[in-house]
Amino acid sequence: MLERPDGGNLLDTAREVLLKELLPHLPEAQRFHARMVANAMAVARREAVADPAPALAALRAAMAAPAGEADDLLRRLSRDIRAGAHDPGTATHASMAAALLALTRLRCGVSAPRALGKAG
Repeated sequence: MLERPDGGNLLDTAREVLLKELLPHLPEAQRFHARMVANAMAVARREAVADPAPALAALRAAMAAPAGEADDLLRRLSRDIRAGAHDPGTATHASMAAALLALTRLRCGVSAPRALGKAG
């Protein structure tokens, strides 16, 4: 976005206000809910800045599918996996394993960065 603050900055600021200014004044019974909201805001922020292009490129290459929307590729991938198209011993197994690792790292980087050893 051309203007500041952008959506990500607004999410960061709102989350900080929620955790530092509002949370201490909430009754104990409401603090869990406030932390859930703060966590959702952090996930939304990470998702907004995540770049899925490298993982999708790896998936497209492994599937020999240079085009297609991500949802369509993932549906096709699910069908292929159920059919055993990328099982060990197949020509695409290694490239598909690398693509799946890239997709997993992307998703973990958004939803659980600590699982990758990154601060969240």
